[in-house]
Amino acid sequence: MTKHAVILAGGKGKRLRPYTVVLPKPLMPIGEYPILEVIIRQLVLQQFTHITLAVNHQAELIKAFFGDGSKWGISIAYSLEDQPLGTMGPLKLMEHLPDHFLVMNGDILTDIVYADFFNQHVASGSIFTISSHVREEMIDYGVLETKDNLLTGFKEKPKNTYEVSMGIYMLSKRVLDFIPNNSAFGFDELMLSLLAKNEPVSVNSFTGLWLDIGRPDDYLAAIEQFDQLKDKILYV
Repeated sequence: MTKHAVILAGGKGKRLRPYTVVLPKPLMPIGEYPILEVIIRQLVLQQFTHITLAVNHQAELIKAFFGDGSKWGISIAYSLEDQPLGTMGPLKLMEHLPDHFLVMNGDILTDIVYADFFNQHVASGSIFTISSHVREEMIDYGVLETKDNLLTGFKEKPKNTYEVSMGIYMLSKRVLDFIPNNSAFGFDELMLSLLAKNEPVSVNSFTGLWLDIGRPDDYLAAIEQFDQLKDKILYV
């Protein structure tokens, strides 16, 4: 089965400013590579043959760097948004998507095995599969519990855990029927629509490395860790 990936690379990277004033977020360097090149190299190593890059902000820089993908031995095509379409809206612009395809953000450093994730989705029969990760969030304050203006409890900098989307998804083509044409449509809106229609959405929990370099803290962590992680991620 042909493995096709759609990479969402059109964001403005507002959370990473001032880093992204000059470069689009997918070209932000991690070690000797831009983060998007790391992703593309991973996909090539895992037998993906086609990539569609959904681009908007500073699209020409991304096109100039990656070209047709021949440098990496993969076919790269581009889908240009002339208006912001959210995370899922760009899919409606793309022709000839296969029955099953990977969709992911272009700013993720992870050691997930994309090929396994692809195959698990196909076997599941779900219309949509989310790769999830447990994220810990610490509250940087002492949290008061009160009743009738009296203190009933106290927690010093408590930690909460959440199961969150990693920004990596597998889709079956019929999910496109739930996405409107020519309008912004996000992951959140699609999930609510699928839930309302009782469509099966699988969630695959992943416990390995996951850094979202759109977050300044994660970006700095990725820079610090990349030399140690490179062998594992890129098999070099």
